[in-house]
Amino acid sequence: MTDPFEVRMRFTNQLRLLNASVTSAQKAAQYALKHRDLAEDLHSCILEQLERNNMNTRANIMYFIEHFLDMANKDGHDEYVRMMQRDIIRVVDAVAPDDGSGAANVKVVRKVLQALQQKNFLESQAVVEIEEVLKERDTAAQDIPMDSPTSGDLDMGDMPPSQTMPLNKGNATLKLDRTQIEQRIEEDRERHKRLRESRWAVESGETAGEFAELDKLWNETSDLGEDDHIMGEEEWQEWKAAAQHSCPHRREAPSNGGPPPAS
Repeated sequence: MTDPFEVRMRFTNQLRLLNASVTSAQKAAQYALKHRDLAEDLHSCILEQLERNNMNTRANIMYFIEHFLDMANKDGHDEYVRMMQRDIIRVVDAVAPDDGSGAANVKVVRKVLQALQQKNFLESQAVVEIEEVLKERDTAAQDIPMDSPTSGDLDMGDMPPSQTMPLNKGNATLKLDRTQIEQRIEEDRERHKRLRESRWAVESGETAGEFAELDKLWNETSDLGEDDHIMGEEEWQEWKAAAQHSCPHRREAPSNGGPPPAS
């Protein structure tokens, strides 16, 4: 029989070691799904690590939650999804506290919440209500350069899941650790790189069809409108002016609205 204490310790260590790589998130998620008989304990580990670690680690755990709920839902382990829905306000309060110390994580929280809403893990109304509070907390981010993480370890205590989210930035002391700043910048760069790659990814295989890439571009292209015609005419006039300026022999070409004849 698996020792519950050992399972908690290993899962806690995996949460602490999370980074921008998908592999680290998948490894921790697979471990939690493997020991789903201890779902309540492992869920409490996530909350504890969110409330006890530095802001950089909290951001990594927030990104992990999206991957975790995805995998749990696909495997049919909805108990993890239900517990996260129950404690989502506690999660947000831990990742982006109302004292201003987690202002750099507001964008992270907003991204993950929007993703969870799109995947129907959270109700739209709940996300809208949380977003209203995040807008107020986001004002504190102006005092933190480059969205860098802070190094304070804030103990949120035993906050009940029903705890509301008051706004009280107070006079929190913000300390920036150079190592954590560099780590955060590097991890953000890696995430942005993966995001750009995913935008260009096209499904392959028999189900995608022969013209998958063409269909993708066609669906993402807006209809041709009057603005497009005006922009095209402006670009054409700019091209004509540039061509005539760069090629003296074309200055005498007839101005009939079409391209100048080849010499």
